[in-house]
Amino acid sequence: MKQMILVSILILTPLPALAHKVIAGVFPAGDAIEGELGFSNGDMAEDQDVIVYGPDGTELGRTVTDADGFFIYTPTKPVAHRFTADLGAGHVADITMPADEVAQIMGVEAEKVETPALTAPAEGTATVAVASLSDEERAAIAKAVRDETRPLRREIAAYRERNDLQTILGGIGYIIGLFGIGFYLAARKKMAT
Repeated sequence: MKQMILVSILILTPLPALAHKVIAGVFPAGDAIEGELGFSNGDMAEDQDVIVYGPDGTELGRTVTDADGFFIYTPTKPVAHRFTADLGAGHVADITMPADEVAQIMGVEAEKVETPALTAPAEGTATVAVASLSDEERAAIAKAVRDETRPLRREIAAYRERNDLQTILGGIGYIIGLFGIGFYLAARKKMAT
């Protein structure tokens, strides 16, 4: 009887969930758009197809992530760009770069298209004009900054996902469940004597 209880406890013991969320981001990178795809556990989406859509839903182009989960896309129209990727198992990345940012990358005026589904630029963003630097110097500085901030962006996203309220409450519930099983077994043992 005790062996049956022990086996059933082992079978019913919950295992830690291996769930993770998609990390996706797009950033200006000189005359192109750089993006990042991965998961909150630190795994990056390697060789992943990324489809780029315009504000009207037409496909503007495609690109593929590298071994570190990064991709580069050079825009051809100064409109909002929506990047999507199906990472499998129900994980879908969907991130939009507003038309103003795309136009700034291209050095032209943004096309005005009414699309309520697209997100607005973050409040408090600022642009800085640097007239004294050459294009090559600006590109070198931008590349150096991107290369230095890549690991930081990954660590911040992973940290956000690691200690959320659901995980904490799940741990507390697991502990309470173990105590409940212990009290149940102690009560059965006491009733048997």
